[in-house]
Amino acid sequence: MTRTVLILNGPNLNMLGTREPATYGHETLDDIADMCRLTGERLELQVEFQQTNHEGQMIDWIHQARGRCAGIIINPAAWTHTSVAIRDALVASEVPVIEVHLSNVHARETFRHHSYVSAIAVGVMCGFGSNGYRLALEHFAQLIKA
Repeated sequence: MTRTVLILNGPNLNMLGTREPATYGHETLDDIADMCRLTGERLELQVEFQQTNHEGQMIDWIHQARGRCAGIIINPAAWTHTSVAIRDALVASEVPVIEVHLSNVHARETFRHHSYVSAIAVGVMCGFGSNGYRLALEHFAQLIKA
């Protein structure tokens, strides 16, 4: 079985570290990518880390995971609440998915309480900051081992 985990990040996450640090923290997306790669090495997982502001690109990456990746960790950002297309692509990929959010979306604006991804994910991490990515990687390592 493949030990590749695809980590996908949606719109505006390239602005981490400068965008609303009181909500999202001071870490940059590069900091999170480095932490994920180090965690992957420790867990003997191959980590592929991507970010896009373009929905079609995200869907293409999800499609390419089918039959190639052991799991997808996705922070769909604003697409969480708006994109049926990303939800459908995740289902079509037939790859287990863990949804990650840096902030606790349930403690924020009401429109952020709905997720098109949560219902098809094996788990959801929200409010743990960048540790949510690490926890998701650790969970996939356990799933692959089992």
